[in-house]
Amino acid sequence: MLIQIMNLLLQVLVSIVAGACLLRCYLQWLAFNLGSGQSRTIGAYVLPLTNWIVIPLRRLIPSIRRFDVASFLAAYLLVAGKTAILLLLSGADLSNISWLLLALIDLADLMLSGLVGIVFASVLLSWIGAGSQIQYLVSLLVEPLLAPIRKTLPSFGALDLSPLALLLILQVLQIVVGNLR
Repeated sequence: MLIQIMNLLLQVLVSIVAGACLLRCYLQWLAFNLGSGQSRTIGAYVLPLTNWIVIPLRRLIPSIRRFDVASFLAAYLLVAGKTAILLLLSGADLSNISWLLLALIDLADLMLSGLVGIVFASVLLSWIGAGSQIQYLVSLLVEPLLAPIRKTLPSFGALDLSPLALLLILQVLQIVVGNLR
């Protein structure tokens, strides 16, 4: 029971902070300026959650072009820490480095879950929050993922099936990642 409670608490905490690190990495990839303009609103949430771990890592590891290595590594370190703590609580031995691979699989699952959430948010906000600032921001996050799908799908007039296709692709990837465990 203690392990289940710790798993829940760590899963929620790490998902929020590591997810924010991954979002920060994705936003840098999209060339968002988190300090000003439209993206300032999201920066007000992402930066305080991630600065404590990303800034020290950034001093050691610079970005590679638009890829924010420090943010990605921060997310991985958080997930690896959670994995190590849960394995130690369950009595497992960490001398085998396979737990690092398990943490990488968990990170991939977190990324896919975050993308699913962004796609759902985009669809819902397009129906109920059309024209709002948050809807605009979420659509900017999803558009790079939907654009290639829109190019390949046939046109159905006003009906856009690209979010559904993207969700199906993400679900298949989640099944593959889940079976790697």
